[in-house]
Parts: sequence; C-alpha cells; structure tokens
Amino acid sequence: MGVDFPMTVSLSPVRPLLIEPPVSQRRDTPNVPRIMGVGTAVTEHSYTQRELLDTFRITDHRVRSLFLNSAIERRFLSLPPRDEDGTRVQETQGELLAKHKKVALDMGARAVRSCLRNAGIELADIAYLCCVTTTGFLTPGLSALLIREMGIDPGCSRVDVVGMGCNAGLNALNPVAGWAAAHPGQVAVMLCAEACSAAYVMDASMRTAVVNSLFGDGAAAVALVAEAPAATDGPYGRDGRPAVASGPRVLSFASHLITDAVGAMRYDWDDAQGKFSFYLDPDIPYVVGAHAESVVGRLLAATGLRRSDIRHWLVHSGGKKVIDAVRVNLGLTRHDVRHTSGVLRDFGNLSSGSFLFSYERLLQERVAVPGDYGVLMTMGPGSTIETALVQW
Repeated sequence: MGVDFPMTVSLSPVRPLLIEPPVSQRRDTPNVPRIMGVGTAVTEHSYTQRELLDTFRITDHRVRSLFLNSAIERRFLSLPPRDEDGTRVQETQGELLAKHKKVALDMGARAVRSCLRNAGIELADIAYLCCVTTTGFLTPGLSALLIREMGIDPGCSRVDVVGMGCNAGLNALNPVAGWAAAHPGQVAVMLCAEACSAAYVMDASMRTAVVNSLFGDGAAAVALVAEAPAATDGPYGRDGRPAVASGPRVLSFASHLITDAVGAMRYDWDDAQGKFSFYLDPDIPYVVGAHAESVVGRLLAATGLRRSDIRHWLVHSGGKKVIDAVRVNLGLTRHDVRHTSGVLRDFGNLSSGSFLFSYERLLQERVAVPGDYGVLMTMGPGSTIETALVQW
C-alpha cells in the first residue's frame, strides 16, 4: 500500500470501498506525538585519530592501524590531565565519575537549550524530562541535577535511563512518546548525554584499543508534543490554539533482543584496573546485520509499507563495520546512510545520542517533505536492535 491516504479501491461498478490506514498513520489523528525540535552539543576540544595516538604515545602498529582505519577523522573528548613529563595520567574510577557528572551536565544543558530554541519552546514549558546515559552513575540522577542547574520547573516529571548502552535513545523515546501522547499539548524532552571520556581504560590490550579508537563525547536532545484539542490548556493548546508542527510524527516502535549474544557488548568491572571497562565482541557487526532485516520487517508489517517506501534512514553510528553490515542486509545505499557515516567520521560513536546527530543533519538538508517516512535504528548491549517509524 502506498503512502497517500485515503485511497479508493473499486470492488464493483456500484459501490467503492474506502480503505483507510491504521489510526496511527492518519495525519489528522490527534495525540500522536511529533518531534518538535532537536539540539546537540559536544565538549570543547576535538582530536584527530593520529593526534590521539601521538598524545598517548601509542606505537603498537596493530593499535595504530585500528585507529587510522576506523572511518573516523575526529572526535570530541575530555582527555585526562598530564603529569610532569607530559604523559596523560590514569584516572581513578572516582575521578571518571566526577568527569562524567561535569561533562554530562555541561553538554546536556547546552543540548536541551539548543533543542528548545530549535522548537520555539520555552524552558518553563518542559513538563517531562527523560535523561539517558551509560557513561557514568549518578544519584541523584542527571535529570534532578539538570532541573536544578537549568532552573526547570521542580514540578516537572522526570526519569533517568541508565546503563542500557548505545541503543538506549530509542528505548527511552518509546515511553517519552507515550507520555506525550497521554498529555496532549505538553512538552516532553528526552536528553542523551554521553561523556564517553569518562568510560575509558588505558592499557596495552586490543580489547581496550577497540573501544578507545571509537567513542566520543556528545549530547543530543529532542522535544516531543502531541497535538492538543483546541480547548486544551497548555503551551501547545492554549487559548483555543491547536498545536501546529512540521516535525515528524512518531508512529511505532519495534525491538529485538539477540539473546545468544547477551555478552557480546558489555560494561563490567576490571579488577586489574580498578574501574569499569567496556567490551565489544569482534563479531558484533555481523550479529547485528544478520538480525536487522527481521526487526525492520516487524516494524513495517502492520503498515503495509515496504523498505523501499522509507525515504530516510537514521542509523546509530556504531562503527564502520556495523554501518556496512546494516546497509548490506537491509539493501540500503551509501546515500541512505550518509548522515550515519558522516556523524561517525566527524564525532565517532556517540553512544545513545548518535542517531539524533544524524537526525539533526537530515533536517539541515531540508529534504524531508510532508508524507515522507523514516526509520530510526539503534543497536547496543543485550545485544539489542531498536527501531522506530516516523512520518513527516
């Protein structure tokens, strides 16, 4: 079935039958949340891969090859301080947690403010705040700290999604969209703030070299609002004024947990280092790629849409091999994943917020038009693939 609704199918010369799309796909359906704005932020300093190798005095040819053949040109990072001879010092787990708090708060606040400016929304209008992070643990959580730091209404509802990994942006977007649909006219904000500089281990192993060659610091926020009836009070339904938005509507979600690969991506304690350490199995790209088609198939199954009907693909920038595996298994072109590859090149893997950096780049192109469908896809520990269907 095409994307232009409604359509008429004549079953007899006397009485045509009107075929309507599912309620979630009708463009005039109330209470379907829209992404009203997006904003991103990074840390102050960026480094090329070669600069990082030289900074940490890495001479192992295997590690250097890993860095220089990663399809990453530059990453934003908060590097550890230098000692007297100029060597970067090893940070303790406590110092890394302090770094996470400082960097995530700074980037997070800037990303939220940028998102609100993009959406034309006031800070006082935020009614729900969801904060996503994997790169550090805070109690009270990032949401409470941001509310105090930014002066958000203390009565704002909030939730923190901690430790789910690179897929967590879509795990969180699902309930955020649900909250927005249940509270039409009110603003829900989701923030992904990942201070990946606070999750590094420095040693001579290839395990840590893979991680250290890949991740960067970044935060991304989106604001969602479901259209309110004209009489509803709220920032997007006040004084009889219905919500008007041009951003995509969030229609549905589909997930897949690859239980046979539950340990293929993990963040666990390293006794020798006295800190947490991230592990990536070398086969992850192939595992993710092999399951991408089935989860996208379930996402589209109830809609009548085919993969060829999807004009915009926004995939997590998990790494060159991950992007290639997803692209090949879904039959996508390099143009389809240009934003994903561009974000990897310019920022590295930004964990949970990567796909929103790609979304921001798509908007800057101004190529999405009303009626276009898009698929958002993230993947991470579990091993998990998360997807969402949106429509402009």
